[in-house]
Amino acid sequence: MNSIVLLIAEAIVVGVVAFFITWSLVRRASRDKVVNAAKEAERMIAEANKESEIKYKEARLEAREEFMKLKGEFEKEVERRRRELEADEKRFNEEDNSLQKKLDLLATRENEFNRREKNIQTREKGIELRETELNEIITKQNEQLQKIAQMTPDEAKQQLMDNMLSVAKIEAAQYIKEIKDKAEVEADREAKEIILSAIYRCAAEHTVETTVSVVSLPTDEMKGRIIGREGRNIRSFEAATGIDVIVDDTPEAIILSGYDPVRREIARMAIEKLITDGRIHPTRIEEVVEKSKREMEVIVREAGEQACFELGIHDLHPDVISQLGKLNFRTSYGQNVLAHSKEVAMLCGLMAAELELDAPLAKVCGLLHDIGKAIDRETEGTHTQIGADFMRRYKMADEVINAIESHHGDVPMLGPYPVLVQAADAVSGARPGARREPLEAYIKRLQKLEELADSFKGVSKSYAIQAGREVRVIVEHETLDDLASSILASDLAAKIENELQYPGQIKVTVVRETRSTEFAK
Repeated sequence: MNSIVLLIAEAIVVGVVAFFITWSLVRRASRDKVVNAAKEAERMIAEANKESEIKYKEARLEAREEFMKLKGEFEKEVERRRRELEADEKRFNEEDNSLQKKLDLLATRENEFNRREKNIQTREKGIELRETELNEIITKQNEQLQKIAQMTPDEAKQQLMDNMLSVAKIEAAQYIKEIKDKAEVEADREAKEIILSAIYRCAAEHTVETTVSVVSLPTDEMKGRIIGREGRNIRSFEAATGIDVIVDDTPEAIILSGYDPVRREIARMAIEKLITDGRIHPTRIEEVVEKSKREMEVIVREAGEQACFELGIHDLHPDVISQLGKLNFRTSYGQNVLAHSKEVAMLCGLMAAELELDAPLAKVCGLLHDIGKAIDRETEGTHTQIGADFMRRYKMADEVINAIESHHGDVPMLGPYPVLVQAADAVSGARPGARREPLEAYIKRLQKLEELADSFKGVSKSYAIQAGREVRVIVEHETLDDLASSILASDLAAKIENELQYPGQIKVTVVRETRSTEFAK
């Protein structure tokens, strides 16, 4: 029994000891896990902080880039709006100035009308007062005549006739004034109707002035033959014609440049003959140029004869007809001078017929009014004086000579025909579409366009082409890269917008290894 109790007691002791040992081990293991978990948590927190800091920096950089992008777009939009506002403000100012001028003109006319109305009212009051006084005087005289018995019948009759004559003079003066006022109004209206009728019944075509002619070539190999060995052919051609020959990289074409349209047309005819013939050398060039000059004389004479035939004008001297034909190759403010002269002649003839004047003489005056422009490059002086002196040599009528030298107001007008010529000349030149940009202004604009392009650093060459609608810039590839070329195109477009006045838009093309294009709107 005791042994059993001892065994049970030992077992209990062993169990208690084992429990405490196990509890100690479990506690130690839990403490180690907590420590490890804390370390792991600290490591994870550190990594999370590091990762969040990296993401914060990335987000900040992205936000900064987005801000700079939005800022750039905003600045571009602001600049575009600013340009639009400036353009609108400029247009509004111009419209305001125009309206102000019209208001001033209307105010001036209103003041003039008021002044005239006051003068008329004053005159009418004076006339009414005089009528009253005259009526009173006549009444008194008639009463005196009735009282005077000693007056003979003849004296009474004479006195009565004098009184009636005075009354008739007053009424005639009033009637004359009414007729004069009505005639002034009717004359102004009828003159406008005559001019408008002449304009509606006359129409003519016009060409635009130019300083170059383009000649097509069968192949690009022909350019070398035109240039010749060491350039002798092209030098001989330029010396014979007085026209510059431009051989560039334009495919299958060369350009003839010169200010004299007659010489340029002769050069075009000669170069086409040489290309067709194939024999291009200095001697042959001189022969063909001389032949082309003779052909041009025939063409000029035929153009003058055709103009006279269309207008029904005869008996002009052959030299006058030849000079008249040269006007077909002259332009003034974009208007073909021969077409302009024919139009002026038609207008003069129509208006003269309406006014019952000599219509054929009026046509001659209109046709020859600018004849001096065919000679003014060979002689010093104004085209009006040159033309008048030229026509005096051929014993032309005084009306024609006076119309030539007075249609710009240089000398007084004698008779109605110079007035008709001046009116028709103004109508033909001033109507919408008749004239365009002057050649001098056009050339200056192209020069200014090339100067603006050459002002940028890294530009090798610049060319204004397409009649000034495009500027092509060739840059130095060692100095500018592709990105700088694109920036150059944008900067040049902006500079053109700010410093140059031009119609429509100008295309800016920068050529390097790639081409970047911007438009100056």
